[in-house]
Amino acid sequence: MKNKAQIVSILVVYDSYTGNTEQLAKAVAQGAAAVEGAAVALRKADKADVKDLLAADGIIVGSPAYYGLMTARLKRLFDASVKLHGKLEGKAGAAFTTAGGTATGAETTLLSILTAMLVHGMVVQGRSGDKHFGPACVGKPNAAALKLGRELGRRTALLAQKLRHNGSR
Repeated sequence: MKNKAQIVSILVVYDSYTGNTEQLAKAVAQGAAAVEGAAVALRKADKADVKDLLAADGIIVGSPAYYGLMTARLKRLFDASVKLHGKLEGKAGAAFTTAGGTATGAETTLLSILTAMLVHGMVVQGRSGDKHFGPACVGKPNAAALKLGRELGRRTALLAQKLRHNGSR
């Protein structure tokens, strides 16, 4: 067992109206939890607050695509995070989304989340393969989407460990 100083804290915060984004959030959390030394907290947007953001070494945010943006509940969390400006710098960040159809704003939803993270000075790792900005699926996540979610969780937890080990955190 790693000592407490070596454990990285990963927060997966999400909003979900139909359960699709929640299902993908659970896969993301599973992927992060599979990394040795990662402690994962899974929170609905209306149950998360800025203290949760501050406590995490890595923050992964998921939203359904609503008019090509994150939902209002997630936006409220980011709006409240202005109190922390400069204190999230160097933390690992990532995003995922679900949408009602193709070409319905999934990429712009991901970018709305990632933009907020970048303004905070967070470190975001892209993916050179498919789904460059983060997993996005149409409707209920299928096996491929769940696999991408687990991969995102794993990659973000590993990035958080690297950042912490290298003194960025």
